Amino acid sequence: MSQYQIKFMPENRVIEVAHGTSLLSAAAKAGITVKSGCGGKGTCGACKVVVLSGDPIIEGTGNLTPEQLSKGIRLACKTLIQGDMTIEVPPESRLQEHQVLLGDVQKGLLQESEHDLLDKFGRHPLARKQRISLSKPTLTENSSDWSRLSIELRRVLQTGEKPIHIPLSVLKHLPELLRKANWDVSITMTDTEAGLTITHIEQGNDIPPYGVAIDIGTTTVVVYLVNLITGEIVDQQGTYNKQAKYGDDVITRIVYAVEREQNLIEIRDAVVETVNGLLDKILARQSLSSKDISSAVVAGNTTMTQLFLGVDPRYIRLEPYIPTMTTAPSYPARELGLHMLPEALVHSYPSVASYVGGDIVAGTLVTDLASGEDIILFIDIGTNGEIVLGNQDWLVACACSAGPSFEGGGITFGMRAMPGAIERIFVDPKTLDVSLKVINNQTPVGICGSGLVDCIAKLLSAGIIDRAGNFQLEHKSGSQRLRATADDKQFVLAWAHQAGGEKDVVITENDIKNVIRAKGAIYAGIRSLLNMVAVDIEMISRIIIAGGFGNYLNIHDSVQIGLLPDLEPERFEFVGNASVKGARLALLSQNAWREAEELGRKMTYVELSVGATYMDEYMAALFLPHTDMSLFPSFQ
Repeated sequence: MSQYQIKFMPENRVIEVAHGTSLLSAAAKAGITVKSGCGGKGTCGACKVVVLSGDPIIEGTGNLTPEQLSKGIRLACKTLIQGDMTIEVPPESRLQEHQVLLGDVQKGLLQESEHDLLDKFGRHPLARKQRISLSKPTLTENSSDWSRLSIELRRVLQTGEKPIHIPLSVLKHLPELLRKANWDVSITMTDTEAGLTITHIEQGNDIPPYGVAIDIGTTTVVVYLVNLITGEIVDQQGTYNKQAKYGDDVITRIVYAVEREQNLIEIRDAVVETVNGLLDKILARQSLSSKDISSAVVAGNTTMTQLFLGVDPRYIRLEPYIPTMTTAPSYPARELGLHMLPEALVHSYPSVASYVGGDIVAGTLVTDLASGEDIILFIDIGTNGEIVLGNQDWLVACACSAGPSFEGGGITFGMRAMPGAIERIFVDPKTLDVSLKVINNQTPVGICGSGLVDCIAKLLSAGIIDRAGNFQLEHKSGSQRLRATADDKQFVLAWAHQAGGEKDVVITENDIKNVIRAKGAIYAGIRSLLNMVAVDIEMISRIIIAGGFGNYLNIHDSVQIGLLPDLEPERFEFVGNASVKGARLALLSQNAWREAEELGRKMTYVELSVGATYMDEYMAALFLPHTDMSLFPSFQ
């Protein structure tokens, strides 16, 4: 098959690819990650590139305008290579580093609470390391190497009858290791209820064992390096999930993964590459080797977990929405391709159902939701809104599809929480003058989820939009920011000269309607769950909000638009990245891990698509804040 040279600008990077390769795939091969919210279907228009030279095959132009086409702008996913080309990938088409929520406590639940939980469950990590010295064998003391080692381990660790297993890959090197180390060795082991499994034997040393807690989110991936003796988070790193090039949401990724066998391998390798990239950075900073990592706990939603393990996810999206498994076995790192001890076990958090995954179980564990009599509402807001309600006696959970609006999808200038994203907005109600807070104080290029919530609340307060989200073009200010175009009505957040681009950064009436639908889905889920268990909103003692998007929400604005219930601000708490915190807790405590498994079994999953309750609540929530204003007395 013919090979052609493709040059990517402004990097001036040249690669060779085969005839018929899409520019999207070529960019990925060149190490340039291009946005592709629709997974290469040509519908989102996010993968715009400029063809500077060459004559490609154009399979589709999507929503590109004649003016854009005349400038050489093409969709990377629908542009195929049939000769040498030079391509420019503009900044707005690149997937840049996200504002990743690593789990540092910023407000709400304090680190002391996590220490208390660890004390409650007890410190007994899922892996340990033990240094032992053996006496040299003699003609009269001639038991086998493995017998001598296992007997000494039982004596030192006082394991009783607990089985001790040594994999063949480790056993093969045992005789030489013992003699080279002069019978002074350090042994790394996985420690579970099933027994001890020796994962590594080396020259005796006092380097502590380390584990990694991993949160695999749809948008981002976060890794903690944890000292398994002290429990300290030694280092942490986060970045975007490289699966994003196959689609923004889980459904798009499932569709891609099942189209052909190779796709499932590709999308699985993308997340493994993401995790390994983070591990490599952490290990380099800490001057450690991959062999120093002796255990891992992974938390993610059900789809992310199955894709991470390379398990076919197709039936998650098909009625009656059945996952392959809710509890996955633990697998050696070598089978998964992770950069850690090859025989070290990787544990995956249990899920509840197709759309309530291990990340929610981890959040339920780390917030100690199921330990008291108080009724607590736990919410993780993203493309899907996952909700858990309950206490020590009962737990119910549901999921509602909010769509991609809170991640910037379907919004004219929407973007994820990256540098240049507007995250706070201030509007003068008289003049409609605007002040912006932008991530990293950069030039504004778009608006992220927390900025959208803030913006709509401010527009509503200033009378720029009505409760249905319609722009009031006759606003008394007469500001030029409020205007109608041939396609839509819009409000200018930043003029083109302020944004450093060719276009004004605006929010349109259609954007606002998309956000209203997204917030309506979340609030309808909350109301439906409350109604199903006959719990009044006032009976809830705490509302715990988790996740990257949730952590940056303004409570007042979120209540004003009807995203969250109208309760006193002191009842709301932010837990940050509860998923990775729950993974760390399980990593350090076998009792906590067993409790997580029990929580996964204990939760009752409610399918909102059954019956009319949810749809009735959803339709009622499609106003700001709601059709029933008695639910929002603070804003009557």
